[in-house]
Formats: sequence, C-alpha cells, structure tokens
Amino acid sequence: MAGQTTQTVEVGPPIDPLQPIDPLQPIDPLHLPDADPWLSPEEREAWLGLLRIMARLPPLLDAQLEQSAGLTLFGYTILAMLSEQPDQALRMSRLAAITNASPSRLSHAARQLEHRGLLRRETDPDDGRCIRAVLTGAGREIVVGAAPGHVAAVRALVIDALEPRQLAQLREANERILGRIDPDQSTRPTWPVTPAAGSGPGPDGRNDPEEEP
Repeated sequence: MAGQTTQTVEVGPPIDPLQPIDPLQPIDPLHLPDADPWLSPEEREAWLGLLRIMARLPPLLDAQLEQSAGLTLFGYTILAMLSEQPDQALRMSRLAAITNASPSRLSHAARQLEHRGLLRRETDPDDGRCIRAVLTGAGREIVVGAAPGHVAAVRALVIDALEPRQLAQLREANERILGRIDPDQSTRPTWPVTPAAGSGPGPDGRNDPEEEP
C-alpha cells in the first residue's frame, strides 16, 4: 500500500546446540537448532515433568528439615557446604555461587543463622576486602543431627524411586543440562574426595569416614 513502510527486524546468529546458552539473552525462535519451535508430546511431557519436580520437591524437603531441625533447605545447604570445608569456612561470594543465591538472599539467610549462633561472619584473613562465613560448633551439631533425616527424605522421594541404571542416567542428564546452564561450573561445590575427619557430613549426609558403620 502507498505510504506504508517496511520494518526490518534484526535477528541474532543461529544457535549452536553444542554451546552454552546465555539465559539473559533473548532467543530467536527462527534460529533454534530444530526447525520446529514447538515441543513434541514426548519433549513436552519430559519438560513439564521436570517443572513439576522443581515445584514439588523443595517444599517437601523444606518441611522435613523445618520439622526436624528448624531449618529451611537453603539454610541446611549453607551449613552443609561450610561443614565440607577443611576450615569450616567459605567466602560469602563463593557461598552465594554454589548455592545459586543472590547476595541479598544469602545475607538475609546468613543473618538468621548467625542470630541462632550456627555461623559467624568475619573478615577473610587472606583478603580484608572479603567477608567469609564460618561454621560454629553449634552449627556443626545441628547439621550433623539434621543430616540423617534429610538423607532419608532424599532417598524416599528420589533415590529409591529409581533403579541403579536410571540413577546413572539421571546423573548424566543432570551433567548435560548443567553444561548448558552452568558452563563454568560455578555452582559445583569443591567437595573433598574423602571428607577429612571432623569435617562434618558430606553432601550425601554421611559423617566422617571413621564414623561409617
């Protein structure tokens, strides 16, 4: 039609399916690896099933920890990650990375745990510009006491629902997805291969090796 202007829409380069995706960048559906931008019925069922797990599992674990130890899953994770360190301490920036928490969320949770005497915050002796969280004796006691019930819940809700083959497939699927959404592995904790004696329960809730049956 006369007088009508044509608008040119710029689109980004094609997406490489082997490269990590930046979640902050818009995705052009015309450049998705698959020509069909919609999920197949099988893909949709798998995706929505994952969303259902993400929605249902954390509140169930929260409820168990709240009842047994007065902790949220986030609070327990903070204490457990500190217990895994040889000096029972982590910089707040590193703790925020491995718990995938914003600085404000972590600061709020740390303040609550500090008020209960479960951790303390102090200047990092290696860098005075940084603050680190340190697990206290009371914090170690509560995370050691909470670990068996938490592990029992994880087993009942997730682990025991899967056969060994399925569990291996889940681990592989997790790593493939994490390769996309966390390519630099910033959320991967630096767990020791064998926890040092006195280091507290590992991420699977096991105590020191000398305490194993």
